[in-house]
Amino acid sequence: MFIPIFIPSPPQAVWHLGPFPIRAYALCILAGIGVAVWMGERRWVARGGAPGVVESVSLWIVPFGIVGGRLYHVVTDPELYFTAGRNPWNAFKIWDGGLGIWGAVLLGGVGALIGARRAGVPLPPLADSIAPGIAVAQAFGRWGNWFNQELFGRPTTLPWGLSIDPAHRPPGYGAYATFQPTFLYESLWCLGVAALVIWADRRFTLGHGRAFALYVAAYTIGRGWIEYLRIDTANHILGLRLNDWTSLIVFTGAVAYLVISTRRHPGRETLTSQTAPGSQDAPTERPGHAPEPQ
Repeated sequence: MFIPIFIPSPPQAVWHLGPFPIRAYALCILAGIGVAVWMGERRWVARGGAPGVVESVSLWIVPFGIVGGRLYHVVTDPELYFTAGRNPWNAFKIWDGGLGIWGAVLLGGVGALIGARRAGVPLPPLADSIAPGIAVAQAFGRWGNWFNQELFGRPTTLPWGLSIDPAHRPPGYGAYATFQPTFLYESLWCLGVAALVIWADRRFTLGHGRAFALYVAAYTIGRGWIEYLRIDTANHILGLRLNDWTSLIVFTGAVAYLVISTRRHPGRETLTSQTAPGSQDAPTERPGHAPEPQ
């Protein structure tokens, strides 16, 4: 006899330490950031960069990225906060979930540029160093959606369907108990993207921002499929969810950058001086091969 084994949802997403709430969503985000910084630091040093640079620049990337992610979410789904019956102040409740990856990447990139200039290091090899770590951070972050019982997919009877409490089911789906666990799909996809970038970086000696572009292109492919499965509220343009259009545009840009960069700057730049964090003297670069990152 076939017995389905569904994925249960956590009974709670918040614990209280006295008057202080400890939120699972925040813990997942923080864990992802920690792993991303650790990975980026190792890869940066393996490329010839000075220790401590990624940690220093992350102090700019992280806050810019969080603000950018929240802005993207609020701007692309304004009806969740600014329509009749909604509380606009909820737009600031980041702990309830709602971070758009493209806003995080865009504004986080601005933070990276500022941090890189202050540290006196070039941005492209820094971006290549942190690319797989960003994918791993996304993999961690998606488990926050599991705790919040949000951003799941359409109803399913698959053995790995995700059980959702009635209070979290969207209007019109109250009769369904299990849904596609899109948080799990995206988490696994992001881990695969990280592995792909690390492998390709070693195999083809990627440089000049190409490892980062590969991460972006690979992630958008999976994100497009996952968006197709999701049933949460989203704005549509010509029948496609807004995030699908964003993924298509970003994918095209990333692939174009890969092609153009490969033709103009073959090989990998090598950092020829170990610039310490906070220095204003940028290291020189030359085409060539650096030690392969771990």
